[in-house]
Amino acid sequence: MDTQTRDAQANKLLASLPLGDFQVLRAHFVTKHLAQGELLFDADDEVDQVYFPLSGMISLLSVLQNGNGVETATVGREGVVGAMAGLGLHRSHVKAVAQLESVVARIQAAQFRKVAASRPAIVDLCIRYNEVLLSQARITAACNLTHAIEARLCRWLLQTYDRAESNILPLTQEFLSEMLGVRRTSITDVAMKMQNAGAISYSRGTIKIVALERLKEVSCECYETMREQAAP
Repeated sequence: MDTQTRDAQANKLLASLPLGDFQVLRAHFVTKHLAQGELLFDADDEVDQVYFPLSGMISLLSVLQNGNGVETATVGREGVVGAMAGLGLHRSHVKAVAQLESVVARIQAAQFRKVAASRPAIVDLCIRYNEVLLSQARITAACNLTHAIEARLCRWLLQTYDRAESNILPLTQEFLSEMLGVRRTSITDVAMKMQNAGAISYSRGTIKIVALERLKEVSCECYETMREQAAP
């Protein structure tokens, strides 16, 4: 297996495709590094690229009229961002941002549509993963409405830990407050509580997960539910 194939198959969706379909897509991939906070596309932008994460994590945010955004779903190596462009969707309903420093395999949306038109397995991939994202959005909405900030923060840190594959997460309180749709002071209070409990250590711009099992104990059931549903 050549290096380009091995690298692209770090994405679990691509690895699940029949080899012929994967090879056709691979021929059009460009590998791109994304800085933390880098914008892939904004709400109502034309989706002109499709992104398969090979590492890191992409956040999808619903943007309100006042410009504030609330995270509705996250995508790591198990998923794809912008795949519905393969079925003709040209404009995005969400904002996509690199939540962590990431590496993606990128393909032009027009080329992705052309390939998908004659490849049923790729069309099925688009539909299946869109259902995963819709399910994430529904679970996130219910979680934000019914679960305490402490449980939601732990759920979010666990999701980020899974994608980062590291216990050191470069995250500011401002960024966390935006992702969870709460005030920064609320994040400060909860982060301090979790640090006092020995679950995390927090310094300016960095959270270190100290006790993973403690985070799982405090997290709501939404973490496990979303993790199971995201499996390709």
